[in-house]
Amino acid sequence: MRSYILRRFLHLIPILLGISLLSFFVIQLAPGNFLTLMKADPQVSKQKIAEMERKFGLDRPWPVQYGLWLKNIVLHFDFGYSFANKRPVGALIRERLANTLLLSLTAMVLAWGLALPLGIISAVRQYSWIDKLSSFFAFLGLSIPSVFFALLMILFAAKTGWFPIGGMESLDYDSLGFWGKVGDRLHHLALPALVLGTGPMAGHMRQMRGNLLDVLRMDYVTTARSKGLSESKVILRHAVRNAINPLITIFGYSLASLLSGAFLVEVVMAWPGLGRLTVDALFARDLYLVMGGVVMAATILIISNLIADIMLALADPRITYS
Repeated sequence: MRSYILRRFLHLIPILLGISLLSFFVIQLAPGNFLTLMKADPQVSKQKIAEMERKFGLDRPWPVQYGLWLKNIVLHFDFGYSFANKRPVGALIRERLANTLLLSLTAMVLAWGLALPLGIISAVRQYSWIDKLSSFFAFLGLSIPSVFFALLMILFAAKTGWFPIGGMESLDYDSLGFWGKVGDRLHHLALPALVLGTGPMAGHMRQMRGNLLDVLRMDYVTTARSKGLSESKVILRHAVRNAINPLITIFGYSLASLLSGAFLVEVVMAWPGLGRLTVDALFARDLYLVMGGVVMAATILIISNLIADIMLALADPRITYS
């Protein structure tokens, strides 16, 4: 297992190099850069612009710019400078990445925490009212586009006043106590997490229900029942453990979809995360901030897939990595 994890981390290097090189090339296809916008400002002197071009290598061909950017990361762990925010890219990413992970992990807990028990109950009580009700909400969650659902939740918050419309903190956040700050964060987090987690929750619930129905018809489940085991032990110890393996496999992809979906939810619902930061940087043509956001998002997605493989090996002793 250790050698497998080490190899996966070594594979991370060429993958990130390829992603960063392709992203850098695509960004360079767009005409101009952030300094092009500064040239239109009469208050910024030509000497200042020329100095910034030389400092950041923007007066050189794009392969040279990419090499300088990569050199600073490898030697100094420096992701560059954000022209629009006038701050180092690394500091901005650290702040916004924590917000994105908070939103994504909360949505993941919501999705998996509801999907697994509802899927199990729906399979055990097939065609009952709870199965039909769960199936209705699952199809509803799978059918509503995330953008439309986010806009509906914003309208709901505006009409009722029960939830804040955007952001992650109230104006009086600094004056609150510890538990008051926790409650305020959760209050702002509720609707974005609901929007982000509804689709995955619906899909995972249907998958858990279908997998468990297939497993419950297996011969070893019938054998376990014939030995006199209680129904709860048959379901939880034998059936659920095998039915959940395919869901563990898609855990990494689920996190990947949540992170990509978080980018959209952050923009629509004004959540100050990495996705919104990257989108704003794209419109501002803030090259190094865009590159830092892309590389960080790619790293998280690759690591999440590795975590899914490790979890699958721990859950199923038949699976080994060497």
